[in-house]
Amino acid sequence: MLYEIISYFFYMQKINGRKIADDILENLKNEVAILKTKYDIIPTVAIIQVGNNQASSIYIKNKQKTAEKIGSEANIIKFPLEVSEKEIIEKIISLNDNKKINGILVQLPLPKQINEETIMSIISPSKDVDCFHKENIGNLWSSKNNCDILKPCTPDGIIELIKQSNLPISGKHVVIIGRSNIVGKPLIALFLLENATVTVCHSKTEDLISITKTADILVVAIGKSKFINSKFVKKGACVIDVGINYDSEGKLCGDVDYDSFDDLSGWITPVPGGVGPMTITMLVSNLIKLTKKQHKI
Repeated sequence: MLYEIISYFFYMQKINGRKIADDILENLKNEVAILKTKYDIIPTVAIIQVGNNQASSIYIKNKQKTAEKIGSEANIIKFPLEVSEKEIIEKIISLNDNKKINGILVQLPLPKQINEETIMSIISPSKDVDCFHKENIGNLWSSKNNCDILKPCTPDGIIELIKQSNLPISGKHVVIIGRSNIVGKPLIALFLLENATVTVCHSKTEDLISITKTADILVVAIGKSKFINSKFVKKGACVIDVGINYDSEGKLCGDVDYDSFDDLSGWITPVPGGVGPMTITMLVSNLIKLTKKQHKI
C-alpha cells in the first residue's frame, strides 16, 4: 500500500488504453445485442481497401476483429492498386444507397490516381464512421453540445482515455504538438468543448520546450520516434502519445521517449497499448451511433 502511494506521487502512471477500450467495447456489445433482439438490426460497416499494403491490411483486420467482437459486422471490399477513381466513387455511391450498410470507411493511404479529399466527400455524412467528411467536421467545430455530434476516432479516443482515468480537463492547459486534419485540428475542437485552454505547436513553433513545460495535458502527434522526453514535460502532467513509429532496433515506439520518464510523476500512455486500441474502439462506437440515428432509435 505504501509503495502504491509513493508511486502515485513520484512516478509516471501508465494509462491502460487496452483496459479502457475493453470496458467501452463491453458496453457497446450490450447495445448491439439490444439492436439485434429488439429491432432485428446488425450494425454493419463496409471497409474499402485499395491494393495490398501490409500495414493497411493489419489495420483493417483489427477493425474487422473489433467490430465482430461486439456482434456487429465488417464487410471488406478490395480493389487492385490500379483501380480508377471512378470505380471507387461508384462503389461508395452504391454503399450510400444500401440500407443494410450503416457505416463506410476507405482505408488510407490511397494510390496517386485517387484524390483522397474527393473520395471522402462522396461518403454520406450519415455513414461516415471516420468523421472525415467536411459536413461532420463542420458540425464538430460549430457545436456547443458535446453529446450529439459525431467525433473523429483518434481525438475522441484521447478524450475518453483522459476522462476514464479520472483526470480533469476543464480549465486545464492543453498543448497539442501536431496540426493534422486527422488528429491535431479536430482535437482542438474537442478540448474546447471540454472547456480546456488549448495551445497548438507545430514544425514552425519556436522554443517548443518553453510551451510544452506549461502543459497540464500534452498530446504528441508528429510521427517522430521518441522526439519528446521528460525535459519537455512538467511534473504531474498527463502525456498522450499518438505516434506509431519504429526505433533503431526495429521495435514499435511512439513520439515520446517513454523510458525517460522514470523519475517524473504524472500520467502517460504507452505505445503500444495506449491510444491505438481506443481509435478502433471509437470507430465501432461511431458505427453504433450512426446505426441508431439511421433507424431513429
